[in-house]
Amino acid sequence: MLEDDSNNNTTDIFFRLPPRLFDRKNATILECIDCHAAGEPARVVLAGTPLPPQDCQTALAKRSYMMNHMDHLRRLLILEPRGYPCQNVNFVFPPPTPPTPPIPENNKNKNNNDRRRQPPSLQYVIAEQNKIYPAMSGHNTICVATALLETGVIPMNETTTTTNFTLEAPAGPIHITAHCQDGKAKSIVLKNAPSFVEHLDVVVTIPILNQTVVCDIAYGGMWYCVVDLSKHENQGLGLGSSLDPNRASELCRIGEMIKVACREQFPVNHPELDYPGCDILVFREPSNNNRLKAKNAVVMSNNELDWDRPETFTAMLDRSPCGTGTCAVMAVLHARGELHVGEEFIHESIVGTEFVGTILEETTIGEPNADDSKPAIVPQIRGSAYITQYSRVVVDSEYDPFPTGYRVGDIW
Repeated sequence: MLEDDSNNNTTDIFFRLPPRLFDRKNATILECIDCHAAGEPARVVLAGTPLPPQDCQTALAKRSYMMNHMDHLRRLLILEPRGYPCQNVNFVFPPPTPPTPPIPENNKNKNNNDRRRQPPSLQYVIAEQNKIYPAMSGHNTICVATALLETGVIPMNETTTTTNFTLEAPAGPIHITAHCQDGKAKSIVLKNAPSFVEHLDVVVTIPILNQTVVCDIAYGGMWYCVVDLSKHENQGLGLGSSLDPNRASELCRIGEMIKVACREQFPVNHPELDYPGCDILVFREPSNNNRLKAKNAVVMSNNELDWDRPETFTAMLDRSPCGTGTCAVMAVLHARGELHVGEEFIHESIVGTEFVGTILEETTIGEPNADDSKPAIVPQIRGSAYITQYSRVVVDSEYDPFPTGYRVGDIW
């Protein structure tokens, strides 16, 4: 018995992993920090990801390469048996070499096109189910920032409680302000890429159901179909007037149908990125007495919907309030004159957690005063993440029948 056994009343079994998992030249060994932000999980890969070709200098270029040539890593990490439907993954890369040169002062303008070209820090590529690689994700970014800080990859400021740094997402540089204390990143504040509205009040017809839904289409890092429940509570869709987690399956089924119909009937693309949509949907439940607070449920794809196969009308709900969804909703509210620069907007998730959003300023997408420029906002999101595990994900390629995962329709 040890002198102090108060912290040693646990199992302590010696083990050794089989050498074949590590000895081969092409062994897959991915070192991950798993976190959750407001309930939604994210896996942060810090070591073991093969480097894309040297000409993939930006996070956007790395995203494209991984989608087309390295998607087996996404499937490995978030499909069963190593993942599950709501899992997300972030592949972290060192700054590009040589670094992207600064923009000469005489070439700069005040719009946000330059944000993507400024010298970055670490880069990351975000990957989700159904081969979706978002340009930006708020909850994933909060998890990445927390993992980097709490593992010492990015040092915490020891003299103040504030640590500032920049990460490069495919959408562009994302400035992070972390409030840290005693080795814990207590909150992460991220300045997102510009968010904007493409359409307000479009009428989407849902095949099969022969029903219509009024939607807004906005970009907040992904393309969102925004549906206000208060406009549809008596329409017969079965959505109800409130977001009840006990009705999640129905919200997923109807939400995925609305999103796909919206994408087919009102296709959109980002004016500066090759990023089409809609690729995600948010149901809104506005507060009856507080315009600065609302509840939401974000419907994320986990399958390829086929209108001739009702069994494919499936999806899952984001457990967090969704960072980019909050940005898209704030863009809609601002376009309607219901949310103003500097006001804090509290967004609640399906499980009761919260993110706090703020519109920092108004801006434009595209060249100012050009015919195709769009009014936009620069949003900020505040939230927190928590480390849940550290793991080394391996593939026993000699024996494992599922080296890149699988799906079964009971939960997918």
